[in-house]
Amino acid sequence: MNILKRRETLLACSIVVLVLLVGLRAPVFVSPASLANLLTDSTLLVMLALTQMLVIVTRGVDLSVASNLALSGMMAALLASRYPALPLAGIMLAAAAIGLALGLVNGWLIGWLELPPIVVTLGTMSVYRGLVFVLSGGAWVSSHQMPQHFIAFPLTRLLGITHLVWFAAAVVLAAWFVTRHSRFGRDLYAIGNAPSCARYVGIPMARRLLWAYGLSGLMAGLCGYLWVARYAVAYTEIAYGFEFTVIAACVIGGISIAGGTGTVLGAVLGALFLAVIGNALPVVQVSPFWQSALTGIVILAAVLINARDGKHAGRQILPLHRPARSAA
Repeated sequence: MNILKRRETLLACSIVVLVLLVGLRAPVFVSPASLANLLTDSTLLVMLALTQMLVIVTRGVDLSVASNLALSGMMAALLASRYPALPLAGIMLAAAAIGLALGLVNGWLIGWLELPPIVVTLGTMSVYRGLVFVLSGGAWVSSHQMPQHFIAFPLTRLLGITHLVWFAAAVVLAAWFVTRHSRFGRDLYAIGNAPSCARYVGIPMARRLLWAYGLSGLMAGLCGYLWVARYAVAYTEIAYGFEFTVIAACVIGGISIAGGTGTVLGAVLGALFLAVIGNALPVVQVSPFWQSALTGIVILAAVLINARDGKHAGRQILPLHRPARSAA
């Protein structure tokens, strides 16, 4: 059956099998509380992977996402510690706005100046990470310096589900709508499939790339607050190297680094797969060094599968943009 050949179906089955195998070794891993914690722990990766997907389908990449997260999170923590009377909504909006501004810098350099995405985001990754140290003076912001409501929000439960999970669910729905039912999403896939054709039919490529990276930055900013509040600490090395985990989740989920291919479900499952590995290996007492090695092996396997699939099928998963009377 075709459904059994779909990448997402095989990945979902792999996640279930992995969970069951670890559960046989350590039954506590499959307890309701453990699975709930696993879902909560995966939320930030899911959210970042979804907006990273929007960038990757255009044949780009955002290597600055973790540094953006660190800078936005540090600024949120500093605001909360110095002005504890500030409303939480205002701090969250400030973190998201900082992330958006940093993402738009990437988008402007890549979209309007047509600079290579990997070079631009590699540079801004270092700049943003350096700003974390400059603005914080290298100091930590610990839990006793943050207001209690600032720390409590991510894990507070609504209808028995943490706010982190509700946020992730909202982002999944928004990403699904954007990729499947919006002109903006279709244009991103068209750019990734055939940039020359996309430009020929009138797609405003610079504007689309600007906002693709802007959305990636916006999500990094929001996750910056959620990260420091979730772990109740902000320091210069926040999420160091996490950008590679985000990209790995996309690759494992079938988002092609060559552009033009990727689904919301694939990105979510890729993030869940890495979250399961990250939570399962310590439970079965696997060395952290092996955790990194196994994650790398999984990424290489995913790249090989993507390359094989690319030889047997076109990269297009959504219809290309149709010629319009006027650009959006």
